Amino acid sequence: MDKQILIDIVTKKMPFGKYAGHYLSDIPVSYLEWFNRKGFPPGKLGMQLSTLLEIKSNGLTEILSQLKREYRK
Repeated sequence: MDKQILIDIVTKKMPFGKYAGHYLSDIPVSYLEWFNRKGFPPGKLGMQLSTLLEIKSNGLTEILSQLKREYRK
């Protein structure tokens, strides 16, 4: 996996919707599951959100915690 994808997940913000302005990594699993049922947005954002769902669903959030400390200023 490209590390830049994970860096983007902790540094980029949701551009629209209920969680607009929140960091992608801070979006709750319930919202990600909703996208999974309804369809992720096309392109890079959809890939980031689906990756985030996999991370959170598999208990790998510690990876994100480390990146948040390193890349969020």
